[in-house]
Amino acid sequence: MGDDLKVRYADKDLSEFKVLIEEKIDKAKSHLDLLRSSYMNDGNNGTDDTSPTFKAFEEGSETMSKEANTQLAIRQEKFIRDLKNALLRIENKTYGICRVTGKLISKERLKLVPHATLSIEAKNMQS
Repeated sequence: MGDDLKVRYADKDLSEFKVLIEEKIDKAKSHLDLLRSSYMNDGNNGTDDTSPTFKAFEEGSETMSKEANTQLAIRQEKFIRDLKNALLRIENKTYGICRVTGKLISKERLKLVPHATLSIEAKNMQS
């Protein structure tokens, strides 16, 4: 009789994951804001009164840090998008179901990687 029911996490579990994901989104957004403001302010950090050696080093590393910050910001945006997609899966009650095996992804894995769509089993098959 219960066989036609899809395997899924209980609503209680889903709401716990929702809280976890929303916290992660908030943290990720503030991290992204920091990254954005740091590469927008590059070059006017008030370095006029620092030593010439440090200033020369800073100008050399400015380009690199700008690129690094941009890369980090892009990764952060993707992370936020993945987390928001996970929230959608919670709404659809499909959260925590492996998209390859159709089995539940372990709670331990979801706590570490709340936007995971693959079980460890499926991830190992890919590598």
